[in-house]
Amino acid sequence: MEKGNLVEFRIHGERRLAVVDRPEGKKHWILVDDQGNSHTVHPRQITYEVSGTAYRAADIPAFYEELQPYLDPSSLEVAWEILIEEGGTVDPKGMALLLFSEESPPQCYASHLLLSNDKLYFKQKGDRYEPRSPGQVAEIKHQQEVEQQREQETQEFWRRVQQRLAGEPVEWQGSDRTRLDALERFALFGEEASHTGPALETLATLDRPQTPTASFELLVDLGIWSLHENLSLRRSQIPSQFSTKVLDVAQHSLQSPLPDRDRDYRLDLTHLKVYTIDDESTREIDDGLSLEFLEGGKQRIWIHIADPTRLIEPGGELDLEARRRTTSVYLPTGMIPMFPSELATGPMSLVQGQICCALSFGVVLDENGSVEDYTIHASTIKPTYRLTYDDADEMIHMGIQAEPEIEALALWAKRRKEWRDSQGAISIYLPESMIKVEGDEIIIKLLDDSPSRQMVAEMMILTGEVAARYGKENNLALPYRSQPQPELPPEEELILLPAGAVRACALRRYMPRSEVSLTPARHASLALDTYTQVTSPIRRYSDLLAHFQIKAHLRGDEPPFSVDQMQEMVMSLGPAVKEASKVERETNRYWSLEYLRRRADEVWEAILLRWLREDSNLGLVMLEELGLELPMRFNRDVALGDRFEVKVTHSDPRQDVIQFQEIVSQATEPAV
Repeated sequence: MEKGNLVEFRIHGERRLAVVDRPEGKKHWILVDDQGNSHTVHPRQITYEVSGTAYRAADIPAFYEELQPYLDPSSLEVAWEILIEEGGTVDPKGMALLLFSEESPPQCYASHLLLSNDKLYFKQKGDRYEPRSPGQVAEIKHQQEVEQQREQETQEFWRRVQQRLAGEPVEWQGSDRTRLDALERFALFGEEASHTGPALETLATLDRPQTPTASFELLVDLGIWSLHENLSLRRSQIPSQFSTKVLDVAQHSLQSPLPDRDRDYRLDLTHLKVYTIDDESTREIDDGLSLEFLEGGKQRIWIHIADPTRLIEPGGELDLEARRRTTSVYLPTGMIPMFPSELATGPMSLVQGQICCALSFGVVLDENGSVEDYTIHASTIKPTYRLTYDDADEMIHMGIQAEPEIEALALWAKRRKEWRDSQGAISIYLPESMIKVEGDEIIIKLLDDSPSRQMVAEMMILTGEVAARYGKENNLALPYRSQPQPELPPEEELILLPAGAVRACALRRYMPRSEVSLTPARHASLALDTYTQVTSPIRRYSDLLAHFQIKAHLRGDEPPFSVDQMQEMVMSLGPAVKEASKVERETNRYWSLEYLRRRADEVWEAILLRWLREDSNLGLVMLEELGLELPMRFNRDVALGDRFEVKVTHSDPRQDVIQFQEIVSQATEPAV
C-alpha cells in the first residue's frame, strides 16, 4: 500500500472506506476516513484496495456517489447464468467487465460489494468467487423465502399482540401457535417444559418477567386463556373435545342405529312404573327404580340400568373412544362426557316418557334384606318420573297413596342397609358438597344424607352385588371390585374421639383403597362377598365392560372380551381413572378457594377434624355449612371436635393457599 490509496477496511464489523496516510510502526497503517478521523489498522483488516493512488479523504463521498448506480444485486443473476455455463471463477475486476463492460475503479468496487454481500449465487474462494450450482441456488432461494415468510409472520404476530393488549379484537393465525403453545407449556410446566425459547423471547420482548406466572398472565391478557383457566385439566391427558371422526360415527349411530342384538331376548317391562332420581343438573340418566308386586304378597325390586351397548360395537369407534377416556369427568364448570353428548343424554339415557333399552336387575329380598332371588334381563322400559332427590324425599315423606312403590323401595333400602351393617359394613358419613359455576356465580350446595340418596345408593350397591354374583356363578371375566379388611383401632380408642365428623374422619384414614381385578373377592366396607360396578355404563368404562360381558352371556354368546383382553384393559383403566379423579379434586379445590376468596368478610362455623402436624398446630378443619375440608394453623390449644368461628384472611386459588383467622373473644388468642 502507498499513501493516497483508497482502501476498504472493517471496524467493529462495519465496512468503511478510507485513504492511506502513512505507516505506523512496522506492521500498521494510519488511514483517514471521509470524516477526517484517523484509524490505525493492521493489513489483515483491509479487505479491498481501489486502484489508483491520487485519492484524498475529501474524495470519498464523491466516490460513494459514483458507484451507487452499479449496486443492483439483481444484476448478479445474469452474470451467474453466464458463468454457470462457461464454468470457472471470477474476481471483482472480471465481474465489472462482465456486468458493465468497463473496469473503472467505482465499477470494480461495486462488483466487489455485490460479490462479497451475495449469499445466493456465488461463494468466495480466496480472492475469487465461484458460481453455485443450480440446485444450491434453488435451495438457498427456498430457505430465503421461508425466512422471509417467517419474518413476516413474526411481524404480524407482534402487531396482533399489540392490538390485543390495546383491547382490540384479533383473530389468531396458525402461524402464531408456535409462540402461543410455548407460552402455554411454560405456564403449565415451568422449567420442566420443553422448547420454552419462544415463550421466554416473547416475555422478554414485552418486558415481562420470564416466569410461569407471567406467561399465564400474558395468555389471559391476550384472551387465549380465561382468568380461571383450568390448569389441572390442561396438564392432564384428558381430551376435552371429540374428534370429527367420532362425532360423525355418533351422528350415524343416531340416524342408523345398529341392529339390536338382544331384540329377541328383551323383556318388556314398560308396564312398570319407573322412577329416575338424580341431581337437577344431571343429563346422563343411567338408572331407574321400579317395584313389582308379586303373588303371595312378595315384592320384586327392579333396578334398570341404561343400555349404551345397544348402540355400540365392542372394538368399534365409539367403544375405543370411551375406553380411551375411561370416565366422564365432572367439573364445577361442566362435564366432559365419555360419549358424545347427543348420544349420552339422548338414546343412551333413560329419558322420561320414552321407550328405552335397559339392562334390568330384578331382585327379591328376604325379610332380613339378604338376596333371596334375582334375575337379569335386557329389557325395554318407559321411565315414568324424572325426579330430583328433593322431589323423591318429598314423595317418601308424604307417603302419597298413589305412589306406594317409592315408599316401599325406601323401606327395602333401609332393610338392606341394616342387613349389610349386620354383616360388618363400615359406613363413614362426612358432609360432601357439590360445586357449580354458572357464569360469574359460584354455587356450593351441601349434599345431605337424605332418604332418597340413601335409597338410590343402596339400590346401586345391591345391583353391583347381583351382577357380581351372576359373573361369579357363570365364570365371567368381569372387573370385580374388592377391598381388604381394614385394621381398625381398638373400639376403646375410637370411643374417645368425638362422635360424628371427627370419628368418621379418623375411620376414613384406616380404610384401604378398593382394588379391581378379574377375581371375585370380598369388599370389606360394603360387607359383600363379591361386588362389581354396573350402574353407570354411560360415564364409567369399567361398567360398560361388565355390560358387554353379561349381555353376551345372557344371549348365549361368547363374551366379546377374553380373559387376557379384560386383564389388559382393567390394568390400563386404573391410571386414567386416577388422573380424572385428580383433575376433579384439584378443580373443586380451586373453585372452593375462589368462593371463599370472594367472601372474605363472611364468618364460617368450623370444626377441627384432625391434626395434620400437631407439633406445628396445623389442623384439618371443616367448614360445616359448606362441607369443605381445609388446613388451618392455630395459635392456641384446641381439641379435636372443638367448634369455632373463622374468617378468611387470605385465599389464592391459583397457588392453592388459604389462611384463616379465628373469631374469638378478647380473652382468647386468635388462630391463623
